[in-house]
Amino acid sequence: MGDVVRIGSRASQLARTQVSEWLAPLVAQFPDVTFKRTVILEGGDQDRVTPTLAEVAKTAGGSAFSSNQEAALVERRVDVIVHSLKDLPTAVTSGTALLTTPGPREDVRDVLCGATLAGLPEGATVGTGAPRRVAQLLALRPDLKVVPIRGNVPGRLARTTKGALDAVLLAAAGLNRLGLTPEVHEVLDPHVFPPSPGQGALGIQVRTDSTAAQLLAGTGNGQVDACVRAERSLLAELHGGCSVPVGAWGRVEQDGLLRLSAAVTSTEGVRQVTAGATGPADEPEKLGFCVAAELLNQGAAEILAAIRKA
Repeated sequence: MGDVVRIGSRASQLARTQVSEWLAPLVAQFPDVTFKRTVILEGGDQDRVTPTLAEVAKTAGGSAFSSNQEAALVERRVDVIVHSLKDLPTAVTSGTALLTTPGPREDVRDVLCGATLAGLPEGATVGTGAPRRVAQLLALRPDLKVVPIRGNVPGRLARTTKGALDAVLLAAAGLNRLGLTPEVHEVLDPHVFPPSPGQGALGIQVRTDSTAAQLLAGTGNGQVDACVRAERSLLAELHGGCSVPVGAWGRVEQDGLLRLSAAVTSTEGVRQVTAGATGPADEPEKLGFCVAAELLNQGAAEILAAIRKA
């Protein structure tokens, strides 16, 4: 009898789909391994009333979408966690590590469903719960009324089809994984609307001393991993998280170099600083540090300090 690898994830349809996506090539690669799934409810799944995820995270004692899963991993109830990487804090729990990020990466971009940005009338209502999306949206269209929304992807889409909102702002990756691409009215340019660090990528977390860590050590995609490591390094240098309006987009260009561009935007979209640089793909953290330093030099520190004081 072969090894058994117990996989934890959140309960949503999207989380389950992500597990299936990650497992698809591994089942063939490791035919003697039995992969078992288990669902772990997070604070953000259980609390649908609290308006912001930052408040949920305080109650959960960590991340709204990863704390309970990390606890299950440390307590050896599961061997692997499959995360949406953008939901995972840059400092992972002691005794655990992220494997090389699997690839290919899903679409990193944000999308509008219900209307296009140019087609929204003045004062239109747009739903999103992410501070980064709120800030970047208001930077482009300060006349819009942004309504905080939470919940799974189909539930958020329903807010437009039922007429409660004129549009919702979502990640293309989630819609693609759920087969909901026809709901997209506009794909937003990541040069103008840089995504959350890690968006579209999966984070595969293991205990460093586990058999699963040894078994799966050779899996993953080096180019995708370099991109997300640069993005997360930048976020860590800015001491940010999902409650801070930081956008970052890493990609390996045709010449093999890693390009990272990023933006920090004030909560109301009034001020935005941007930076970008290119470096070797085998030094992603160094590139993230350099771009973060440039953002700070341009005034990102003041923007972030004001947000944290609010």
